[in-house]
Amino acid sequence: MAKNIAPEKCRNSQAGITMIEMLMACAILVIGSLGMIGLIVSSIATNNRNKLDSTQTMLANSILEQITSTVIGVGTSSLRDCAGTTWTIDTSPGGADLTASSRIDFTQTSPPADYHMNYVVNTPCTSTGARQGIYDVRWHVDIVGAPSTPTNTYMLTVGAKMQNHGEGNLLFSLPVNFRVMAGN
Repeated sequence: MAKNIAPEKCRNSQAGITMIEMLMACAILVIGSLGMIGLIVSSIATNNRNKLDSTQTMLANSILEQITSTVIGVGTSSLRDCAGTTWTIDTSPGGADLTASSRIDFTQTSPPADYHMNYVVNTPCTSTGARQGIYDVRWHVDIVGAPSTPTNTYMLTVGAKMQNHGEGNLLFSLPVNFRVMAGN
């Protein structure tokens, strides 16, 4: 004859999950979500840094193109920013100070006239567009060769960086510097 088992002593395999299992699952979900938030914040900061780098690179490249499109050493060119300011670009030897590593020295408080600009970037690029930033763009022109035998070859150094940008924070972007040899 079959022995009867009390119903309260039988465990039903369909009973579901316990409260402890539910708390563990929630804790794992929260820890994973917090990790994803850190990745998202880091991705946003990297995206902003890349945007600044691209703009700085474009501005430095524009100056190089303006200088090389003139008679280097005696000519001038001009470039208009989004605020409508026309900047003169002098190609005579000289210009903004260089550091010991031949980069533009952005610690120089007042670079020579026509060797720097505070280029305004708006979106769209009109005087009424939303201000995206002001970029400090500087350049230096050197003659290649000995002073007694000048050549028609020049070393152009151009640097660009965003003004009043939070150096040292997560969104900080280093200044862009280009060095190019060009001739007439």
